[in-house]
Amino acid sequence: MKRPASQDIDFIGCEAAGTIPGLLMCRAERTPNAVAYSEFDNGVWRDVTWREMERIVTRYRAALDQAGMAHGDRVAILLPNCVDWIAFDIAAMANGLITVPLYLHDSATNISFILSNSGARLCLVESVQTWEPLRPTLESASALSQIWLRRDRETHQSVGKIKVRSLVDVLDVADGDPGSSRCAAQDIATVIHTSGTTGRPKGAMLSHHALLWDAEAVAENIPPLTGDTFLSLLPLAHAFERTMSYHLAMMGGSRVVFARAIETLRQDISEVRPTILVAVPRLYERLYEAIVREASQNPIKRWLVLKTAAIGWQRFKARHGRETKLRPMTHLLYWPLLKRLVARPVLQAFGGRVRVAVSGGAPLSTDVSHFLIGLGLPLVEGYGLTEAAPVITGTTLEDNMPGSVGKPLRGIETRFSADGELLIRSPSLMQGYWNDPERSAAAIDGDGWLHTGDIAEFRENHLFITGRLKDLIVLSTGKNVAATEVEAAIEADPLFEQCCALGNNRAFVAAVLVLNCDHWAAFAERNGLDPDVPNAPDANVAILARVAQALRDQPSFAQVRAVHSQLQPWTVEDGSVTPTLKIKRHLIEERYGPEIEAFVGQQMLRRRSEGEHKK
Repeated sequence: MKRPASQDIDFIGCEAAGTIPGLLMCRAERTPNAVAYSEFDNGVWRDVTWREMERIVTRYRAALDQAGMAHGDRVAILLPNCVDWIAFDIAAMANGLITVPLYLHDSATNISFILSNSGARLCLVESVQTWEPLRPTLESASALSQIWLRRDRETHQSVGKIKVRSLVDVLDVADGDPGSSRCAAQDIATVIHTSGTTGRPKGAMLSHHALLWDAEAVAENIPPLTGDTFLSLLPLAHAFERTMSYHLAMMGGSRVVFARAIETLRQDISEVRPTILVAVPRLYERLYEAIVREASQNPIKRWLVLKTAAIGWQRFKARHGRETKLRPMTHLLYWPLLKRLVARPVLQAFGGRVRVAVSGGAPLSTDVSHFLIGLGLPLVEGYGLTEAAPVITGTTLEDNMPGSVGKPLRGIETRFSADGELLIRSPSLMQGYWNDPERSAAAIDGDGWLHTGDIAEFRENHLFITGRLKDLIVLSTGKNVAATEVEAAIEADPLFEQCCALGNNRAFVAAVLVLNCDHWAAFAERNGLDPDVPNAPDANVAILARVAQALRDQPSFAQVRAVHSQLQPWTVEDGSVTPTLKIKRHLIEERYGPEIEAFVGQQMLRRRSEGEHKK
């Protein structure tokens, strides 16, 4: 990355800030009138300066004191990304409280468990519609005594012993000087619960120092500028979003704009024109699919877009020393024209000003990254865990190897266990899991190494994540298959919306598939299939052939030999995926147990029949 001019940088480091409330105080002193946040309110974008933000935090601090919250108490946040989310978070920490972020679209069961597990005494909630589904289970959160409703101004009935109040009323009567900040760098700032793909969520206890240290380390890869605009898309309950669009942006004095909703994302990007975009792979995959789909309406346009991306990718590899066969005519004569007429208009889908686009939270398809990078999107990838606050590695624009997750941030140590598990040591590690000493000891050993659960390896000094220990499929043949690699390859085909590979203790890999409705309808018509019966024998054969094509680069033992298909997607609401969109493998296996056994049995019979036929 070309290093920015010094006048564009006004960075506040970890030591200068001390704590997260200290960071806001430093920022408000340095650039009091600069815009800190923008959110859409009553039909217009409303700006909040750093000085105004400090005043809002002071009002929240007074309200929390009046509510009787004492040092060390836990308070929860169940809001969409907004100014109030961050203000409440900082105010609580400044008062020595511990914040517990919740995912707005998480299941009622998970939310109730986290409230109960953390012992949260107060929860700031978006609206009656948000907490109404929680009502039947709120009594299990024995410590919860107050709910503040951000959007509702009328009086509401209490829920048992839980007092329900309007946030407007709470803040209207909040007065007094809360005094200086009551937290220290090594105090627990927040308890962020992991996704819970293999059981109940675990609450990672993260200190102010851990969070700020990690953000400062990220800044060496992606220096935040005073002129940057972050578009906040991911939930702030996600540790990755919290680091990037909250801590990192505040350290740099950058503006953060809160996106309205996924439905208005294209409009938000067009209006905001962000310079830094932080998202999970699915967003980039959807934008890639939209670009290709739109281009495919005209064969010439499709050829031009694909050709431009291919030439751009070759140029990218040449800049990084991984491509030597560049044709002078193509790259000197054609590329400037293709860049101006094809690549630049396509990149307007990202606002046209993106300085850095960051993908994290899950592996990004190499096909997607090659395509978008080839068109000129400055795309980098990272890897991390909530338990590490969370970023561990990252690529940079100067040292980018798509498919890898880059190199460890400075100050982070790595090594591997005997079975290939990545272990890390870092100043940003959690202090353990809340109320769970047994799992804390299993996660961080006596020498301070965090056991990530990820299988990884270094190639050319870049880290590649090849699977999860718990996601390894151990076949009865003794072969190990990385389920995530199989799933990623299948999901790269637009026919397949979601995939869960299974096969432990079986002779081969099977998969449960969620089909993309539009692509499936077209596929069924082309192949003379009934679109309403995706598991009919002839449909099953056709889908298996398509899966085999997607897995053509995988070894024979990793090939999927049996599938069960459906059109209904897995969602957070039905409990199939976590709020960070990770599939709950154990739940899928339990839910589709009979179907799995049926198609495994059918496959065994088919193989036996084929063997007898050959004889």
